Amino acid sequence: MLEAYVPFIGLIIFGNIENLILASQGVVQGVNPKILGGLSIIVVILWLVIGTVATEVAIQYSNYITFIGGLAIVILGIQAIHGAVKNINANKKGGA
Repeated sequence: MLEAYVPFIGLIIFGNIENLILASQGVVQGVNPKILGGLSIIVVILWLVIGTVATEVAIQYSNYITFIGGLAIVILGIQAIHGAVKNINANKKGGA
C-alpha cells in the first residue's frame, strides 16, 4: 500500500517545509496563532484527503507535481525572507 506513495516522498517533505514557511509568514504579519494553527490543520487534513483519493490518478504526474511543489517552496521561502528582512529593517528604523 505505501508503495503508491513513494514517488511523492519529496512532495511530503516539501509540504512540511511549506507549512513552516507559511507559519513564519503569519508570525511576521502578526496573525493570531490560534487561527493560523487551526487553518493549518484544516489544510493538512484537506491535502491528506485529496492525496489519498487522488493518488491513483496523480501517480503518472508525480515528477511534475513534485517539481511544482518544490518551486512553490522556493518562491514562498524567498517571499518569507523578504518580508522578514523588510520587517526587521522597519523595526530598526522605528526603534533607533
